[in-house]
Amino acid sequence: MTADATSASAGGTGASGPPRKDGPEAAHRPRGPRGPRGPRGPRDGRITTAYPRYVAGKLAGAAVSLLAVLVTSFFLFRLIPGDPVKFMTGGRQVSAEQLAAYREQFGLDLPLWQQFTDYCGKALTGDLGTSYQFNAPVVDKITEALPNTLLLTGTAFVLYTALGIVLGTRSAWRHGRLGDKLNTGLALTLYSLPSFWLGLLLIVTLSVGIGPLPGLFPTGGMESGGEEGFAYVVDVAHHLVLPVVTLVAVDYGQTLLVTRSALLDEMGSDYLTTARAKGLRDDLVRRRHAVPNALLPTVTLIFINLGRTVAGVILVETVFSWPGLGGLFYQALSVPDLPLVQGLFFVFAAAVVVMNTLADLIYPLFDPRVGR
Repeated sequence: MTADATSASAGGTGASGPPRKDGPEAAHRPRGPRGPRGPRGPRDGRITTAYPRYVAGKLAGAAVSLLAVLVTSFFLFRLIPGDPVKFMTGGRQVSAEQLAAYREQFGLDLPLWQQFTDYCGKALTGDLGTSYQFNAPVVDKITEALPNTLLLTGTAFVLYTALGIVLGTRSAWRHGRLGDKLNTGLALTLYSLPSFWLGLLLIVTLSVGIGPLPGLFPTGGMESGGEEGFAYVVDVAHHLVLPVVTLVAVDYGQTLLVTRSALLDEMGSDYLTTARAKGLRDDLVRRRHAVPNALLPTVTLIFINLGRTVAGVILVETVFSWPGLGGLFYQALSVPDLPLVQGLFFVFAAAVVVMNTLADLIYPLFDPRVGR
C-alpha cells in the first residue's frame, strides 16, 4: 500500500476526494463569508398569515349565523296561532272578497316558498317589509324605537358593568372574608330573580306606595308630557330610574361572578409573587398586574351584553311600558304582526352575532395566543 493510500485511509487529504471536516485541522480552517439568508421557514409564514385567516374564519362564521337567523325568523313565527288579516279588519264583519284582497295586498296568498324567497330578497336590500298594524315600513318603526331602547339598556349596561367589575375585584382580592360572602350571596340572589317580577315589586313599593309611604316614581312610560328643555330631561330621568334599577340589580351579579372567578385564578400566579417580592404595594399589584390579565373573560361578557343593549329587555320594557324595541316586539307578537316580528327578531339576533364576532376579533389584542 502506498503512502498516499495510507494517508487517505487514515482520514487525510486523499487525492480522490475532498478533505473530511472532522479532522483536527477543521477547527482552525478559516471560513468564508456567509451568504445572504434565505426566506423564512414555514413556521414564520404560518405566524404571519395566522391572524388574517382567523379573521376570515370568524367573518365567514358570522355570515352563516346571520343567514341562519334570517331563515329562522321567517319560519319560526309562522307557527304562532292567529290570523293577521282578521286582526287588520278590527273584528268587523267583512266579506270573503275583502279578506282575499287583504291577503293579496300583503302577499299572504302566495305559496310559502315564494313568500320566503321574497322576504330574503328584500331583507338583503334592507327592506324588512311593512307592518300590518302600523301600516308603515318595519325599518322606520325600528329606527323610531331604537333610541329609547339604547337610552334604557345603555345606561343600565354602563352601571352594572362598572359595578360588577369593581365589586368582583374587591371580592376576589378579599375572598373568604365577610364582605366577599355578602357580595357573592347578594349577587347570586338578585341574579336568580326574574326581571319582570322584580320590576313589578318595585312598582308596587316605589310607584304605587305601601301604607304611609307615597309613590316616588312613575308607574311606567318614558315621559309625562308637556315638558320642554331641561325639565324634559329631568322628567325622562325620573321615568328611567325604576327600569334601570331593575336591570342593574339583575345583571350586575353575572359580571361580578365572572370577574371574581377570573381574578381568583390569577392570584396564585408566579408573576404576582415576583411583583410583591419587588416591594410593590398590594393595591398596585392588583391594579397593574392581576386585574388586566383577569379581565379577558370579562371582556367577552361585556361584548355579549353590549349586543343585548340593542335587543333590549322585552319583559322589563313591557312591565314599565317603555316605548322601545322590547315593547314593540311584545305588541307585534300579540297580533301577530309577522313582518314586524321577523324584522325585530333579525335585528336582535344580528346585534348579538355582530358583537360576538367583534369580541372574537379584538380578543387577540388582549391575548396574542388567540388567532395563531
